Amino acid sequence: MDYSIFRVIKEALNNHKGWGPAWRNPTPKPHYDIVIVGGGGHGLATAFYLASRYGVRNIAVLEKGWLGGGNVGRNTTIVRSNYMLPGNEPFYELSMKLWEGLEQELNYNAMVSQRGVLNLCHSDAQRDAFRRRGNAMLLQGADAELLDAEDVRKLYPYLNFDDARFPILGGLLQRRGGTVRHDAVAWGYARAADQLGVDIIQNCEVLDFRIENGQVSGLETSRGFIGANKVGTAVAGSSSRLLSKAGIRLPIESHVLQAFVSEGLKPVIPGVITFGAGHFYLSQSDKGGLVFGGDIDGYNTYAQRGNMPVVEDVCEGAMGLMPMLGRARMLRGWGGIMDMSMDGSPFIDRTDIKGLFFNGGWCYGGFKATPASGLCFAHLLATGTSHEVAAQMRLDRFARGAMIDEKGQGAQPNLH
Repeated sequence: MDYSIFRVIKEALNNHKGWGPAWRNPTPKPHYDIVIVGGGGHGLATAFYLASRYGVRNIAVLEKGWLGGGNVGRNTTIVRSNYMLPGNEPFYELSMKLWEGLEQELNYNAMVSQRGVLNLCHSDAQRDAFRRRGNAMLLQGADAELLDAEDVRKLYPYLNFDDARFPILGGLLQRRGGTVRHDAVAWGYARAADQLGVDIIQNCEVLDFRIENGQVSGLETSRGFIGANKVGTAVAGSSSRLLSKAGIRLPIESHVLQAFVSEGLKPVIPGVITFGAGHFYLSQSDKGGLVFGGDIDGYNTYAQRGNMPVVEDVCEGAMGLMPMLGRARMLRGWGGIMDMSMDGSPFIDRTDIKGLFFNGGWCYGGFKATPASGLCFAHLLATGTSHEVAAQMRLDRFARGAMIDEKGQGAQPNLH
């Protein structure tokens, strides 16, 4: 069932009686070539690219709950590729290019909106750092513009430019960045993968791994045993708990990251803004609500709910950037479980158990990485070798002293 303007008109004239389910609800087979654990954006994207680009069709995606119920539906929808280091920037630029063609490839409206991402700077040193970052982006083929205060004022006249502590001196703008409808990404990948023969099995919890002679042979699940030649895991903040069933200890911590939406307002924020004097980011949805977030909560947890100190910190950031937001009401908030690595960068790698592969440690960057993560994980599962843009995202990089230290924080164990 293809989506098009002609199909929409036809169904409108027929009282929309011809629409069918977007994907099947299959019964698990006894055995698959590859089983992906985790029906979020990364897991579904992996299955789609395995089927569409590598010709592997005997695949199952196992999801403990429902599609879109995890981090893929619990984020602030921002996509960008404004990284600096060689271990990250080529990867996120590949992801940005995949976002740009995603809707055509999936035949699904994911509401990709390249409205621009602006990182504000508030000191001369920060401006110099942004200049270095922008040059690194340009060398990798990404777009970057260094703006002065007047350039920023033309785009966002409502900001507090003359704050004595945090004056806005300019910013680094990536015009190709923006937002994408988060749950539509999961639905689009699920529909496209299903059309290629992938079995998407919801309400199927993995209880244990069956490992024989150092090789994974399948999974014990709440819907019975499912055999597999290879198993790939992409379960975000639940990675440590899942891989512990296979006796693997991961170099990550799980924290909750909160996000918030205000009441609907008239258009005031055309793009995405990050506050350089604190961890605060802001955009405006198509419904008018301001979508904003900040730091992770300062404790380990597997709960999808947050705590009041971060709510206060985020509101302070909003007030510092736009004092008029003090009159807006917060409509709702939610939390996603972040799998925070110690250097703030992810992993796409095989484990010491033959046939078992791991995708995780995405920290704050999981949603924007979805297409490239799926493609690189599919490449690893299909060929047994790392994709060239994910070659440094290895599990053993801490033992080798080869960290990808983009921001020098990760889970910030020194603070928590």
